[in-house]
Amino acid sequence: MPNKPTPNASYSVTLRVKIQNSPGKLGELTTAIGTTGGSIEAIDIVSVGKDFLVRDITVNASSEQHDQEILDAIKFIDGVDLINHSDRTFLMHLGGKIEMVSKMPLKTRDDLSMAYTPGVARVCEAIHKDPEKAFTLTIKKNTVAVVSDGTAVLGLGDIGPAAAMPVMEGKAQLFKEFGGVDAFPICLNTKDPHEIIQTIKNISVAFGGINLEDISAPRCFEIEDRLKEELDIPVFHDDQHGTAVVVLAALINALKIVGKRMEDIKVVVNGVGAAGVACTKIVQAAGVKNIIGCDQTGALFDGRTENMNWVKDWYARNTNPNGEKGSIHDIIKGADVFFGLSAPGVIDEKDLANMAKDPVIFAMANPVPEIMPEDAAGHVAVMATGRSDYPNQINNVLCFPGIFRGALNCRASRINEEMKLAAANAIAGIIGDDELHPDYIIPSVFDRRVGEAVASEVEEAAYRSGVARRERATPESEF
Repeated sequence: MPNKPTPNASYSVTLRVKIQNSPGKLGELTTAIGTTGGSIEAIDIVSVGKDFLVRDITVNASSEQHDQEILDAIKFIDGVDLINHSDRTFLMHLGGKIEMVSKMPLKTRDDLSMAYTPGVARVCEAIHKDPEKAFTLTIKKNTVAVVSDGTAVLGLGDIGPAAAMPVMEGKAQLFKEFGGVDAFPICLNTKDPHEIIQTIKNISVAFGGINLEDISAPRCFEIEDRLKEELDIPVFHDDQHGTAVVVLAALINALKIVGKRMEDIKVVVNGVGAAGVACTKIVQAAGVKNIIGCDQTGALFDGRTENMNWVKDWYARNTNPNGEKGSIHDIIKGADVFFGLSAPGVIDEKDLANMAKDPVIFAMANPVPEIMPEDAAGHVAVMATGRSDYPNQINNVLCFPGIFRGALNCRASRINEEMKLAAANAIAGIIGDDELHPDYIIPSVFDRRVGEAVASEVEEAAYRSGVARRERATPESEF
């Protein structure tokens, strides 16, 4: 029977309780919470009365159902009254998570006359005469649009543009926090690829880059390819390439631990959508020869006709060199590495036992992975997920802030393969060989060295590959 997921902050609640001021009453309450499997993070006194105390108790749970179990457990404790409870995750999102602020105060007439009319007209004229000055005299220099149609949000699927907004706001936060890049969420109320492409082209004048997010396959491939050809600023579908860059970085270090080489391993990719295809392409570029992709129908192989599209046709022709057929449970036999970019509970302990010695598992479905780390423990050499509450989080935040920072720094016209490979190697290189451990193959998202290293290596790769448009020597004046 699968183990219960570990309690974590994403399901945390703050319970405001009125507790009778008598010996053992607080202990009775905390015991009840602990018995349900809740993890108490903090206990704070709110107020004190003659014969009672009001406390806030912050508890981590493992699911919404677990939250309810905790509430039920304390409702009937004699001498304890539940005043209210708050879901901390929902509280964080009240009113949205980002805001726009002015970079300078407007306190005098002089301030206003320079920031706005009449002084701003001179700046407008300068850009009209030389459009390139938009990169130095407007927010374009450091601003990215985070664009989604809400058709492939996390592991939730097609939930629509309004429901996608919290994710895009969070993405904008991460851009700023880890790359110093200003980003703005734009969710489009259309699924038509042509309309999406035209809308992005029409708004692109204000942005130095476009980050495509949570757009379903195979439409996302067409949208990105056309925008890359028709815009002169970087276009980056993070679900594809951000995931792929971090996966390659993690794989580089995981293979060092198990003592295997890229060219010798068998990799099984479950989920042949945007991320699955991009992960396949980048590890192929890194030297992996034997890759088999699986979808709900089973293995992709040259000549398969059921449940195919043009992307899967390409995939079938360019992978699975031995023509393996069957379900994921058949294909995973003898595999060295499993990439899960699909759905919860796809594989189990039996599948892990059928893999090659010292298997490497990257179970990246969010929020619930293909197999929980608790269930994989003891069966794998290296385990990674997409979750922040387990070791080895395959998190795109290790990539996209730095890769855009580097691209913006040199005013790159695109983000190319050389820049992506440079980013992957920069991430992997943060962890020295003497530091590598099965629980430490990828740096923490809070490791500030990552963004700087990625930006630096990406910028150098942009200059080497000829897509940087800014002179290396910084002029004394940019205008």
